[in-house]
Amino acid sequence: MDHTTIRASVYRDNTGVLMEIPVILTEGGPLQPLVDYLLECNRSFSWMQKMTQGVGLLLDYMAANHDCFDDSRELFRTFVQRLYSGTIGEDGTDPSGLYWLGMSQSLVRQLTNQLSQFSDWIAEKQGTSPINPWREATRYEERLNWAAWHQKHDRVFLAHTWDKQGASESAKRARSVLLKRNPVVDHEGVKRFPEDRIQDLLFKGFIVPGKQTSPRIEERLNLRDILITMLTDYGGLRMSEPFHLYVHDVQPDPLHPERAHVRVFHPSLGLAPNDWLDANGRPVRCNREAYLRGKHGLRPRDQYYSTDQLHAGWKGNALDSKAYFMHVHWFPTWSGEVFMKLWIFYMAKRAQKECDHPFAFVTEEGKPYSIDSFERAHRRAVERIGLTPAKALGTSPHGHRHDYGHRLTDAEIDPILLMKAFHHKSLESQVVYTEPDRVRLTRALDDATARLDRGRTLPPPDFASYGFTDVDPLGLLSGPNPRLRRT
Repeated sequence: MDHTTIRASVYRDNTGVLMEIPVILTEGGPLQPLVDYLLECNRSFSWMQKMTQGVGLLLDYMAANHDCFDDSRELFRTFVQRLYSGTIGEDGTDPSGLYWLGMSQSLVRQLTNQLSQFSDWIAEKQGTSPINPWREATRYEERLNWAAWHQKHDRVFLAHTWDKQGASESAKRARSVLLKRNPVVDHEGVKRFPEDRIQDLLFKGFIVPGKQTSPRIEERLNLRDILITMLTDYGGLRMSEPFHLYVHDVQPDPLHPERAHVRVFHPSLGLAPNDWLDANGRPVRCNREAYLRGKHGLRPRDQYYSTDQLHAGWKGNALDSKAYFMHVHWFPTWSGEVFMKLWIFYMAKRAQKECDHPFAFVTEEGKPYSIDSFERAHRRAVERIGLTPAKALGTSPHGHRHDYGHRLTDAEIDPILLMKAFHHKSLESQVVYTEPDRVRLTRALDDATARLDRGRTLPPPDFASYGFTDVDPLGLLSGPNPRLRRT
């Protein structure tokens, strides 16, 4: 079936509210069941894009192999196998014309689960049979399901609210299509931004070309990009989160007025500022989605397409208030004082621009600043101080949050407090930001080896005593002074 994917605006009633979703267009028009499903699920746009990708792949596979299967369940089972293996034969050809490469196990699992749920929804609506029905789990599968449930249960604070009876029933079910189990990977520590170069980056990298000698700090420095970088390196925010900040969200800290009190609100559910007045001159009490739509004709930035300049992602963080915001916790704490001083200079400069929106970080024309533009500015700043911009080196914007995590870990901050600083929902979530990298682990093992050698009570192995004189002809491991032994 020939098809293409487009971005569509859907009006569901006579109001002015619309919803943008990805739509698959076929020869017969939009794939209506998928449209209805996406509208009913009301999930994030990235989730809907992945859902649409899976449906598109299944349509392509069905079109290329429609004559091979009489049973839809068998078709789906083989489709999942081809997601794993790809469709190219050993001779380099693919008679189906798909020429798929094999996907990662995590992506196959995500697509398969989404398609299975979509099929369940269609079956319930239309009274048909799902393509990946539930069946009674084997004893082995039931034990695995229970193990997975307990693993999740033991990592959350509100585990006592979980329905154990419901989990027991769910553990007895399994999907007909068996998915490969992901291997356990002990990830190497993610690279952090070089801690001894962060101030060089801020005050030597983010300079305004041609203004290096200006006596005015707001002219000499790119304060906007400095503030965003400080929020990630000293405040631990993800790269996308500063782009949701309003000008209203930074105030002097009530406990320490010299520091900045930064609150990052949920893009749509967060409490709106009180500067939108009704007909009687009273502030309109609403959430930020209603505020953006009603006052500025905009949507929350996480609701735009990922290719749109206004897009900024949002993860399901643990929020600090029923007003749906999270605090920025500065570390070291003096960084909050520096941020406050620079923020005042930046806001004075922003006030000179014509901005028809509340977002804090803007372009020279007063439009909301984009993540792509910041990444380019960050790359140039890194190069100005003589570093190579690369995620593997920790010199991309992603390295700053990891620097924050390692700094907290080095300071031996309690794991519970560390979780709060990162706004994570479970203790294990911050492991990727704090686990030791290979260099630190090697150094620790070298130090431990030195301690072991200093307290050694057993002699090193002497292979000659075992009659294997040809095993170590150079005496590297045996003899009175083994060469590989630390001195």
